[in-house]
Amino acid sequence: MVVKPSWLLAAVILTVVFAPTVRALAPLLSQTGVLVVAFGFVLLLFVSVFLHEVAHAFAARWRGHRVTELAITLWGGHTAYTGVTRRPLDGVLVAVVGPLTNLVLAALLWGAFQLQPVASIPSLLLYAGAFSNAFVGIFNLLPGLPLDGGQILESAVWAVTGSRTRGTVAAGWVGRVVAVAVLAGALLWPLVQGRPPAWTTVMWSALIGAFLWAGAGDAVAAGRRQAALSGLTVRGLAANAVAVPSGASVADAAAAVVGRPSSAVVVVGADGASVGWVDPSAAAAVPAHAVATTPVDAVVVPFEPGTAIDGGLEGAEMLAYLAETSRGARMVPVVDGGRVTGILDIARVAAAMRG
Repeated sequence: MVVKPSWLLAAVILTVVFAPTVRALAPLLSQTGVLVVAFGFVLLLFVSVFLHEVAHAFAARWRGHRVTELAITLWGGHTAYTGVTRRPLDGVLVAVVGPLTNLVLAALLWGAFQLQPVASIPSLLLYAGAFSNAFVGIFNLLPGLPLDGGQILESAVWAVTGSRTRGTVAAGWVGRVVAVAVLAGALLWPLVQGRPPAWTTVMWSALIGAFLWAGAGDAVAAGRRQAALSGLTVRGLAANAVAVPSGASVADAAAAVVGRPSSAVVVVGADGASVGWVDPSAAAAVPAHAVATTPVDAVVVPFEPGTAIDGGLEGAEMLAYLAETSRGARMVPVVDGGRVTGILDIARVAAAMRG
């Protein structure tokens, strides 16, 4: 878990913001007591966020992802994990457990508050904890990215249309609507009740709305990138491969690609497993009188173990697989039906992504 320095700033600001509320609820408390209770509420709020993110992390691991970071920040928290979400159900399960955790905590804390015989600082903290968990749970279920409800909406559109990209873009646009609604609500709801908007509420709503708008915009851009990436395939980017057996000569390798100028030469062992690829510049450096006697193994660049990629992969799944397995290799073998059919230049993949 990582606690970002911005959390300390948020803790100070929220303590000052909540102090007047504590003063109104407990007018007999000293100023020190008010600040202690307000800070206790802030701690409860961030514990709620922490448990929310822990729930996400456990669900992500359960669905086969590797969690790389669990962070508490100025804006609450986030959980980062690797791997591609392959089914809409996985996205729903990872997203929904966070808000559900907060709603369960809200119910437990509210029950404990109801059991308190008299008003006291512990009962006030129980009330605040119930309220904060209910707020975090309900707010995160709003149907727009980057909120958890947006991820649920993304998965629902994905399930209906068969396109995760459409789900991402749709949930991103709804997230923009939610961002505007947060600020509009802070401005208009008090006016409907016949009172002026509170500047602190408007300020926080503007900050939250800006955060949501930025996250929603990132989601829309990511959806468009996904649409572009979906056209990238291993087969479309890989060079065809011609196999020659280990122990063959450089001349044999040259003869194998006659009439196939765009093909690469892959050396395979006696068991049919790929050994490596022939470096054209190294093969060209062999003197003409020695090409027939120089073994092709002398000009081979070995493949890194475990880097073979399935020719059927495409888009984000292809990129995720390469990120996990390529290990800095320049070329990786492409396998179809158990045999090497091509080699994939990682630099070509990067160029296609930039394009």
